[in-house]
Amino acid sequence: MLDVTAVKAFSDNYIWLVHSPAARRQVLVVDPGDARPVMAALREGDLSPHAILLTHHHGDHVGGVTALLDEYAVPVYGPAGESLPASPTRLAEGDTVEFPELGLAFSVLDVPGHTAGHIAYVGHDAVFCGDTLFSAGCGRLFEGTPAQMSRSLEKLARLPIQTRVFCAHEYTLGNLRFARTVEPENPDTLAYWEECRVLRDRDEATVPSDIRRELQVNPFLRCNVQSVRRSAESQTGRKLQSDTEVFAALRQWKDGFK
Repeated sequence: MLDVTAVKAFSDNYIWLVHSPAARRQVLVVDPGDARPVMAALREGDLSPHAILLTHHHGDHVGGVTALLDEYAVPVYGPAGESLPASPTRLAEGDTVEFPELGLAFSVLDVPGHTAGHIAYVGHDAVFCGDTLFSAGCGRLFEGTPAQMSRSLEKLARLPIQTRVFCAHEYTLGNLRFARTVEPENPDTLAYWEECRVLRDRDEATVPSDIRRELQVNPFLRCNVQSVRRSAESQTGRKLQSDTEVFAALRQWKDGFK
């Protein structure tokens, strides 16, 4: 199993350090929004960054890149269609990022919706999906359309069910409050709520999740399930003709959910 360390940043971000199975002190740094906690984690673990991987352009994901490069001369990789610091190697779906000396390789998926050019990195039974897919939720549509985000989530939902989901925020309990409202009788959601509540009481991370769990509890991956469709239709007061319409209704509902 891929060895990954969560570095906490800001109020609820996770920056991921992906450890090399071949060179134990080498790591890939995913979405370093803040350089300071990353540098502290590197020093504490006697680690060296080998490369930086970016999923999208938002400042809480790229804000630490320049400072890290001032300290470490490493390559940067990121989405082809977004404005990013440090002139990274540009990636799009179909590309593969290989680090043979580390024993690591990741394929790239285009997952627009949260931003127009958002990408995800898939490999070693893991996906680093930034702000596209969260545990029990998904990202807001800042630049994309419901149809784009729905297609992006479908791509992620088709990954092998054992794939661990390394999202970038600790939003799980808030997402589960919404998921329980959408499907109040879903036993998997209720059980996951209790599990995550205990973890957060201990100040422990609820992520990574995995695709199996997300298919059970995440309403945004369950738009084809009748209980989710009925809730969305009850909220909108009209019949919804497609899974994309269900997704759009859920996303609008979640945007105003308290």
